[in-house]
Amino acid sequence: MAEENNIPQENNQNVIPEQALEVEENNNHPGNMGLLNAFNQENDEFYTQLVDIENELCHYKDFFEGKVVFCNCDDPYESNFFKYFASNFNFLKLKKLIATCYEGSSIAGEQLMLAGFEDPQQQLGCRVPHKIEITEVKDENGDGAIDLADVEYLIKNKKNVLTRLKGDGDFRSKECIELLKESDIVVTNPPFSLFREYINQLISFKKEFIVIGNTNALTYKEIFRLFKEDKIRTGYTKFNIGMYFFVPDTYERFHMIQDGRRMVRVSTSCWYTNMYVSKHKEILTFYKHYSAEEYPKYDNYDAINVDKYKEIPDDYDGVMGVPITFLDKYNPDQFELLGINAGRDEFEVTPIKRYLNPIQHNRNGTTSNGSKANTRSTLLLKNRPTNMVYYTADNCEYPFSITYARIFIRRKRGTK
Repeated sequence: MAEENNIPQENNQNVIPEQALEVEENNNHPGNMGLLNAFNQENDEFYTQLVDIENELCHYKDFFEGKVVFCNCDDPYESNFFKYFASNFNFLKLKKLIATCYEGSSIAGEQLMLAGFEDPQQQLGCRVPHKIEITEVKDENGDGAIDLADVEYLIKNKKNVLTRLKGDGDFRSKECIELLKESDIVVTNPPFSLFREYINQLISFKKEFIVIGNTNALTYKEIFRLFKEDKIRTGYTKFNIGMYFFVPDTYERFHMIQDGRRMVRVSTSCWYTNMYVSKHKEILTFYKHYSAEEYPKYDNYDAINVDKYKEIPDDYDGVMGVPITFLDKYNPDQFELLGINAGRDEFEVTPIKRYLNPIQHNRNGTTSNGSKANTRSTLLLKNRPTNMVYYTADNCEYPFSITYARIFIRRKRGTK
């Protein structure tokens, strides 16, 4: 780990923070509790599978020609991001590939061994921050293809350089920022705990990017604002299907073993990019029609509730509250993003009602503090239910329920 910042090498943003994201009403995978515990114990090193990288990046092939690609959270000895771009350097017609490594790694040398550095601890003296810059990849073994057998010769080529960094390799360091300025496209899996800051840096330097993130980030004010401004969008990989990541052998809780290595599944994972993604230009077609019975209005927001984005009524032009999974299909030419309410955060949406002394009524008959009622959208109930959690408040005549996080949208004029 880095000396001061404890920045994990490739992936720690895939661990689940304090509360797992609630999407399409229920996406809780039992294995996520193990990841939650891992997060609390600061075991946060998650490494991306090559197949997941290949499945996403194949859609951007035409955008890489003549570009400088920067993997600024990737040890070339370990990272499958580096492996992908080094192996496909000529196929993608890259101008240059840069990868930087921070100090320390628990699985050093398990994936890639380059240019005879079979023992990087001995060759470099200790596990130190370094960078590799690739400007030429030759078919060294003459088999007509560029594969990892050729990658071993990369830094023997005088046009390619492996050098030690003066600093700690943090993406925020002066050295890495200078490399960022030189780059065109950034592709990696940045630290979850620094995801806001990481994306903000890329936006500030006006860089194109394709990165893995946790779907929780959709609810961050800073990230949602970028969606609203059409400066970020989800990638091609099917949203929220779950991804498996390699973890160090020190992880006691894991879901499976592949090739002798432990892996964990993170259900709340997705790709984020500011590059062109065709699905976000498709006009969504809907089949349902509006009725007040099927689409009740919230008690505390001036909008109707839509439980699934597929059920958006095709004949309603007012404000609608939809699950955050809508962002994976969002076409800015068809809909307008008005705001979001997620937990205690409200961004550009203001409730028309605040509940006084709200009480939460639990399934077992007990009650507890109901302050959560003022953090989400609410729906009135005709009767007090017996098989679900519900709420009451001094200034509400009826019992009510709360929804998960909702994005407020409105159809743009002239679109259906």
